[in-house]
Amino acid sequence: MSEGHEVYAAAETASAQLLRENFPALPVFPLKGYRIFYSSNKATFSLKIAQQIPKILSAISAEQKWLQQIQEEQKFDLIISDNRYGLYHKDVPSVILTHQLQIQSGINQRMDNWVMKLHMRLIQKFNACWIVDEESNDGYSGKLAHPERLPKDSAYIGLLSQFSDCEIDYNKAKKNNILILLSGPEPMRSMFESRLIAQARNLPEYEFVIVGGNPLGERVTGLPDFIKYYTHLNAANLLIEMEAAGLVICRSGYSTIMDLALLQKKALLIPTPGQSEQEYLSRFLIQKGAFHTVAENLLNLKSDIMKAFESGPAKKPIPFVENMKKVIEPFMKKIKS
Repeated sequence: MSEGHEVYAAAETASAQLLRENFPALPVFPLKGYRIFYSSNKATFSLKIAQQIPKILSAISAEQKWLQQIQEEQKFDLIISDNRYGLYHKDVPSVILTHQLQIQSGINQRMDNWVMKLHMRLIQKFNACWIVDEESNDGYSGKLAHPERLPKDSAYIGLLSQFSDCEIDYNKAKKNNILILLSGPEPMRSMFESRLIAQARNLPEYEFVIVGGNPLGERVTGLPDFIKYYTHLNAANLLIEMEAAGLVICRSGYSTIMDLALLQKKALLIPTPGQSEQEYLSRFLIQKGAFHTVAENLLNLKSDIMKAFESGPAKKPIPFVENMKKVIEPFMKKIKS
């Protein structure tokens, strides 16, 4: 957009709302998500997702038909898909963004291998695959983005944080300011929120800011003065809270990890129970000394906050603009020629 390109987005519900808040001038087409249902039971979490693979494939087929129709109207010159496997077009350069090439099914190695073959088959339908991680030293996502064999026409583009283009003040943090970022599917998000609030009530020595990660939800009331609650924040206001935080408590989702690395924040990571990708990322990053992590059922906020202050932060990433010059700009010139 800053270079004069006419950009459109496609999303639904909360994702669409956040796009409109952060980019008021951006047209957002309604596009259904995959609408995966999640189990609240760690033991059946991965199996529940595996059972929905036929539904996911059907959704991929539906979004492919949707794109064919809207392309007739809009005549896009480039399509960039953020992990949406049906958003490619045979007549338009199509790029898929992903950090997870080696899927962690959480079931067994045989299932991992089967899912990876299916995943690679879907990725190969695109003209290029931009891998959202750094290439060296297993990056920030380990084997997820560094499999033995890469898709054709793939390239590492570095970390893609929502704050990549922002001016960041690294000197605003106050140690007793703790930011809690909630995210993920229900009912796990609400269960996590209740657990954290119950323990935070007993720690008045800290100033807590909780971002519920639920734009369509209701604000939690009846909290003590040292706990502030927002249902969600746009990127500009979230950056203010991130800069002020001495510590961030959050799930170990990759988007959040990229933000933490860029902002050089210490963090306490608590993976969603049963979500194999988050559990792997937590193990990988604690081995690198980047963050402290703990299973949700073992969380002791008082002691885990102390341990988290002793760890990290993660190494500072290569500036996105450097990766953009190496990968994205040549690709854009190629499609213009």
